[in-house]
Amino acid sequence: MTSPSVDVVLPCLNEEGALPWVLSRLPEGYRAIVVDNGSTDRTAAIAREHGALVVTEPRRGFGSAAHAGLLAAEAPIVAFCDADASMNPADLPLLVDPVRNGETDLTLGRRRTTTRRAWPVHARFANVALSYLMRRIAKVRVHDLGPMRAARRTDLLALDLLDRRSGYPLEMVLRAADAGWRITEVDTPYAPRIGRSKVTGTVRGTIVAIRDMSRLLAEVRR
Repeated sequence: MTSPSVDVVLPCLNEEGALPWVLSRLPEGYRAIVVDNGSTDRTAAIAREHGALVVTEPRRGFGSAAHAGLLAAEAPIVAFCDADASMNPADLPLLVDPVRNGETDLTLGRRRTTTRRAWPVHARFANVALSYLMRRIAKVRVHDLGPMRAARRTDLLALDLLDRRSGYPLEMVLRAADAGWRITEVDTPYAPRIGRSKVTGTVRGTIVAIRDMSRLLAEVRR
């Protein structure tokens, strides 16, 4: 079997409804690493049926699942993507190709909503506020902390990321900036998710995410 050129980490918690659509849209040469973060549905079984590598991570938290996927990856480039069908894996080359071609070190997908329902108002406001603080405090010029992103595996491992909760995506950007990485954004479509959101789709989840990320930004300020 040919080794994948890109491993795609898909943190999952009860995503059986969305996974078939997501996994069927991976580009050729991209391998799915589905990280089951305590699902009570058929998430893991469906992932295996569709040929994905399944990693079990019992410690709850987005960072725990995302990092477990990174540790399991073997391809030279690792991408991250939500598994709820809000993002289309077919768009991943938009992020991967600039990294592969040496044009950048970390590509972030800047979410562009396809409908008003795709991004709840409270989550959109929180993202705008956190992005502003990143530009002001950490001097990182980004406009979205979206989860779709791509970078070289060895470089990501060298960042030694520690957050295992909602702050993981932010910590990745902050550490990358501190290491002198070239960070770029590309527009990516963002659609309504399939199923119930566990984080930004709920007010409580958004508050937890803001708390985790604010703590990381406070450490930068010191």
